[in-house]
Amino acid sequence: MRLLLGAAVTVVMLSLADYAMAATPVDTVHDALHAFGPQAAHFGKLWNIFLFTCTAVFAAILIALVIALRRAPPADESSAADLSNVNRQEPALKRHVTRAVVASALALVALIVASVFTDRAMARLSLVNAVNVEITGHQWWWTVRYIDGPNASDIFTTANEMHIPVGRPVIIQLSADDVIHSLWVPNLAGKKDLIPGRSATLQLRADHPGIYRGQCAEFCGLEHALMGLLVIAEPQDQYDRWVAGQKQPAPEPQDAQAQRGKQVFQSSSCAMCHAIAGADFAGAQRGPDLTHVASRQTLAAGTLKNTREEMAAWIRDPQTHKPGTAMPATPLSQEDLDAVVAYLGGLK
Repeated sequence: MRLLLGAAVTVVMLSLADYAMAATPVDTVHDALHAFGPQAAHFGKLWNIFLFTCTAVFAAILIALVIALRRAPPADESSAADLSNVNRQEPALKRHVTRAVVASALALVALIVASVFTDRAMARLSLVNAVNVEITGHQWWWTVRYIDGPNASDIFTTANEMHIPVGRPVIIQLSADDVIHSLWVPNLAGKKDLIPGRSATLQLRADHPGIYRGQCAEFCGLEHALMGLLVIAEPQDQYDRWVAGQKQPAPEPQDAQAQRGKQVFQSSSCAMCHAIAGADFAGAQRGPDLTHVASRQTLAAGTLKNTREEMAAWIRDPQTHKPGTAMPATPLSQEDLDAVVAYLGGLK
């Protein structure tokens, strides 16, 4: 009974943890059992093989345990110890153990062969016409840098959101800025660790349009569960328009309130951490790039929906929404806060 209760509690805790990690203020796909790309499909097949094999082994162990219990003579605390098998050969038991060891070894070899064939199949996937992206993990957000194109003007940076064209492979160079992270977009690929001082490569492809949630899958600190990454797969023409827009510098504010917001942003601590391309404060790298922040779906790595109300709440007191984040509260008057939100809300 205690074992069953413990197992039930464990399942509930894992379910709650999974729900917390999958919670996103916008509708996304986040399900490891449904593949939307070839890499995830291969992982899904390998997962099914492991699940079937491990289930069969577990069932065999339970059956053997039940048979052993039924064959054992009834006894209680007053029964004398059964020493009849001491110093006596048991050829039948030896044969059973040998068969079990051989069967376990064959099962392990089969799983290794399945893993090798899965790796081999994924290595043979075409990478022609791939999109090349660099992703860097920070506590607790992501830098996404597109590096295709022969000119420096073709390179641009965004944060916490990656757009990819449907049907084209994507090669992602991974790195970490502070601690170990791990990127996992379960519907598109397996997870890959990001280790400080080292680089890794992850390949994926989305064969269906959609918004797929990625997640840091390696505990990296207090707000690890709120380190989400949206992967938005869209048709090629829509993706091309998005890329063309991202390469443009931030638009100049058009109305007086937004112009005042730019001045407040520049004169306050905001400009010390956040870059905005085309403005006078484009070199900061401490926080996410905000050049086109208004075009993103969420704020704070998937924590809040990107509305002006949520943006104001985040600027006013980010610790309420993401305790431990590096961004401090910004003490602005209501007038200045509205102006900054008007400025950032125009950066599309």
